[in-house]
Amino acid sequence: MADSSESIHELYDLAVVGCGPAGLAAALNGTIRKKKIILFGTDFCSPKLHHAPKIENYLGLPNITGEELRKKFLAHLQEVKLKVNQNKISGIYPEGENFTLQSRDKFFKARAVILATGVNTVKPIQRELDYLGRGVSYCATCDGPLYKDRKVIVLAYNRDGLEEANFLSEIASEVLLVPLLKEEEAARVRLNEKIKVVKGKAMGITGEMWATGVALEDQQLTADGVFIVRESVLPDQLVPGLKVGSQGIEVDRWGATNIPGVFAAGDCTGAPYQLSKATGEGQVAALSAAKYLDELKSKVKEDKPLATV
Repeated sequence: MADSSESIHELYDLAVVGCGPAGLAAALNGTIRKKKIILFGTDFCSPKLHHAPKIENYLGLPNITGEELRKKFLAHLQEVKLKVNQNKISGIYPEGENFTLQSRDKFFKARAVILATGVNTVKPIQRELDYLGRGVSYCATCDGPLYKDRKVIVLAYNRDGLEEANFLSEIASEVLLVPLLKEEEAARVRLNEKIKVVKGKAMGITGEMWATGVALEDQQLTADGVFIVRESVLPDQLVPGLKVGSQGIEVDRWGATNIPGVFAAGDCTGAPYQLSKATGEGQVAALSAAKYLDELKSKVKEDKPLATV
């Protein structure tokens, strides 16, 4: 089901970020509307659904287990030949009337985007967001070259963080790695011998105008920059300028965000956190995105100058 191959130079009609129920519903309905879709997700779509022992309120399927329903969802995608691209999206940026989606050193392009990233349980450490862009970064590939021959700290919450540390060790003069993941998972990645591993719990970012270090529970680390690598990125950091409220991404009745061409669906838009709500919003967002794309296409035709004879 999963597909890690890239089509970097292709322009997709619609990129769907997230392969939970909302993302799968959005990708399916976008495909039915004859749009060229790229669906981004993990190697195991919807762990939350997988762990549900029984679902009693999904219309037409009483007493089904979460795993049974998850398999039905994925089988439906196989029927329409949709695959999941496992590249983790770390940033989405407007480029004219299109969007560029970045996954480390890979780039994808789409005319519209649907965010279906689920509930974000990430809690920034103290002053993390204050220093974002001022010494704190979430992407080593993007900002690593700025720290050539300088000292950096990597807070690694997953295996990607260890690999980012290896990448930075080829650029920076010194890399301090704080592994914040399970030891057995960390053991699977071979670290460059230049990397210094520091054990401890990250409490906050320190500095004045610029981040100059990380406070651990029992010591203070200093550096010229800090890289934080987690499973997920906060929605407004994933899409700069995206309007996010206390409950989640702010959308209208049709799933549209404050950024034209960007839609959102499912748990990332707030409560209630229900399966039917997620799949329904995924469908609505896909139909809205399809309408947006059709209107965009019509506008291009109207703006095209008439041929002269």
